[in-house]
Amino acid sequence: MKERKVCVIGAGLSGISHALDKQANGNDVTVFEKNAEVGGVLQSKNIEGFLLDYGANTLSLRLRKTEEFLKHYEVFEHLVDADKECSKRFIIRGSKVISLPKSPLSFLTSSFLSPLGKLRLCMEPFISRKKDFEKDENMADFVKRRLGNEVLDYAANPFIGGIYASSPETLILKHAFPSLFKMEQKYGSIFLALIRGGTNRLEKLPKTRLVSFKKGMQELPIRLASKLKNPVFLSCKIKKIEKKSEGQWLVFFEDSRGKKKENYFDEIICTIPSHNLGLIEWKDIRRPELLREVAQADHPPLALTFLGFERKQIEHALDGFGFLVPEVEKRKILGTLFSSTLFPNRSPRDHVLLTSFVGGERNPELSKLPKNELIALAFSENQVLLNIRGTPIFEHHKIWPKSIPLPDKSTERRILAAKTLREENQGLNILGAHINGAPLPNCMVPNDPSLFD
Repeated sequence: MKERKVCVIGAGLSGISHALDKQANGNDVTVFEKNAEVGGVLQSKNIEGFLLDYGANTLSLRLRKTEEFLKHYEVFEHLVDADKECSKRFIIRGSKVISLPKSPLSFLTSSFLSPLGKLRLCMEPFISRKKDFEKDENMADFVKRRLGNEVLDYAANPFIGGIYASSPETLILKHAFPSLFKMEQKYGSIFLALIRGGTNRLEKLPKTRLVSFKKGMQELPIRLASKLKNPVFLSCKIKKIEKKSEGQWLVFFEDSRGKKKENYFDEIICTIPSHNLGLIEWKDIRRPELLREVAQADHPPLALTFLGFERKQIEHALDGFGFLVPEVEKRKILGTLFSSTLFPNRSPRDHVLLTSFVGGERNPELSKLPKNELIALAFSENQVLLNIRGTPIFEHHKIWPKSIPLPDKSTERRILAAKTLREENQGLNILGAHINGAPLPNCMVPNDPSLFD
């Protein structure tokens, strides 16, 4: 059988993973990346002894197939587990940093919810299941219906702000949190589903691990890329993709020196962010208007601030993962990670690193502030909440004008458009976080495109 030539566009986690999958099936794979390094949004920088992650800070290892994938490509042994203290999470309520309950007893004594809020939460098993599962439901309506308004305000809202930089009203349940959707479908109750081990129990590991790497999360795509037979073409710009009559694809690109080149391929896998699809000229493909549909994903702007302090400057114990801020608290940050508590080597000795998130769908205009104003805003919020004395000894920021693609009401249309493009154009696959979903395991373990039908 003739070896097929596969072109993968984008050397983020999704692109590298699909390239490895195609390589494992005997294909000749070439990966193109416009940046000077692999990783996509997974970027890690060591600056003045502080290790900064610009994208995801952790990987939640809970599925057997994710573990098998990491073991197969010899990445598993390089995982670094989060500190045990990081099982402790905080939210802000009444301008106080409050620990979230970790057990039934701590739930009863926690001020995380009012007595009435706790009572309403405990009524969940007695709430009837939704009658029409065909009709899309947003996360806000789902939480209000099953868990109550207070859980929406002080659990779902800050959690979604921290994960997606979005709001519960925007996200569609079955796309954003499909396991919750399936739990109600199958068991009629979230509590009962959890008691019975949830959905797809056999696919899950006995215990979830929160992990990263010694050099930050970018080490993950770097290690995976090292397993490719052909090196990634870095600093390359894809200019045009032309569908040829004989079933092949002609790719026009500029290499790292600006030299124009072209090459033929049997298959195209495009994993670049949806908002970059329009930067490529697509010639002679069927149903080209569907590319505009695929590109409709909303990516709210997000700013990250990194503040370093001497440990003695902060009164709070920083004994946890970090804190999230409910929208009803009217603060200007979405939350803060205690990065130096999470993993070792994130800050110099006797120093700490705080990573805060600003903007998102909640306050998009704040992400566009000048650096000095952005840093000052994040510092003032953390100063009050964590009782910080003095000023930061380290300041840095990162702006994502377009951050995480949201699993909103346009998701169904994007998936259908990508499916139709694949069916109408043999060898063309539009994939990535805007189709597969943003969680890292979705990007890391390649799935057959038909699974997203």
